[in-house]
Amino acid sequence: QVQLVESGGGLVQAGGSLRLSCAVSGTIFTINTMTWYRQAPGKQRELVATITSGGNTDYAASVKGRFTISRDNAKNTVYLQMNSLKPEDTAVYYCNRRTRYGNENWGQGTQVTVSS
Repeated sequence: QVQLVESGGGLVQAGGSLRLSCAVSGTIFTINTMTWYRQAPGKQRELVATITSGGNTDYAASVKGRFTISRDNAKNTVYLQMNSLKPEDTAVYYCNRRTRYGNENWGQGTQVTVSS
C-alpha cells in the first residue's frame, strides 16, 4: 500500500520561508516522478514543481526562482523549499507520485498560509 505523508506546512509572513516534506512508503521510490501541487480556495489544483527519477526538475512560472524541489532517495522523501513567500502562495499543498506506467497516489495535503 503506497502512502505519501506531507509535513512542514504552517503560517508564515510574506517574505518568509517554509520547507515541505513528503515521505513515501510502499513503492520503489526511485522509479517515481514526484510532484508538488497546490490548491487555493475556489481555484483548481495546479502543478507547482516536479522532479523526475533522474533528477530533472520543472516549475510553474509563478514559483520559478523562489521554490526548489529536491529528493533524497535514501530517505524516500521529496522536499519543497519555498522562499520569498507571497500571500498568493497560500494553498493546500499536495504531494503526488507517478510511475511511467501511470500508477499514481496523492498525499493528504498540508496547509500553507502566507500573511501579508
